[in-house]
Amino acid sequence: MIAPDPQLPPLREVIARHGLSARRALGQHFLLDLNLTARIARAAGDLDRGTVIEIGPGPGGLTRALLAAGARRLIVIERDERFLAALEELAAVYSGRLELLPGDALEIDAAALGEPPRKIVANLPYNISTALLLLWLEKIQAFESLTLMFQKEVADRLTARPRSKDYGRLSVLTQWLTEIRRLFDVPPRAFTPPPKVTSTVVQLIPRPEPLCPADKGCLERITATAFGQRRKMLRQSLRPLGRDVAALLAAAGIPETARAEELSVEQFCALARALAATGR
Repeated sequence: MIAPDPQLPPLREVIARHGLSARRALGQHFLLDLNLTARIARAAGDLDRGTVIEIGPGPGGLTRALLAAGARRLIVIERDERFLAALEELAAVYSGRLELLPGDALEIDAAALGEPPRKIVANLPYNISTALLLLWLEKIQAFESLTLMFQKEVADRLTARPRSKDYGRLSVLTQWLTEIRRLFDVPPRAFTPPPKVTSTVVQLIPRPEPLCPADKGCLERITATAFGQRRKMLRQSLRPLGRDVAALLAAAGIPETARAEELSVEQFCALARALAATGR
């Protein structure tokens, strides 16, 4: 049973007392709206099992919501040392439930943290959000779910369907490995300082198996090459592969006149299998 939430000083008071401010160079924007942080925590589901991992907690707005929502073990990764004192105060209040891990999330193997099931719940720093997601996709089976806030334009790319302007390599790789859904948008005014863009919370649930068979390296190569010249027909855009493009497309059952943005995830996987059959 999770103990009742302790009385905590208002976040704005903590920020003022420690002289904290968001640094745009690090993609920082404080989310102080209690209703929104609670909504994100609820969206992550049952937190009273395994390990919850948060990236870039800053002064601890979402951190408080996750603890209040019942996170039994919460590990927060914070690169900016300015926030550690405030987070240590929070850890002392929640006796053994909050662990601070100073460092760069891009250099930390989140898949090895704590005990499973692992959930990542985070308002991601804008400037490394895509890089972090690609890193976690490498070991996606280590996680039960990822509930993440991105810039809306990144969320658009993650959830995009074929024949849309946002559909691209990130769409294919993410949808191949996970089931993704948009949860809700967060307006700029909810943050301090307000960003220039709307944010979107999405949830990714790892598939038990990838959507269809494919070698990941070949799929990454195919999508990078095809979307590198997305408006050209595949018979032209795939030439940098150094293979018989006509034969590859025929093996995958795809017309030579098709364009990258028209292919489904399944068709990209067929192309990846055809590429793998040539010995890469």
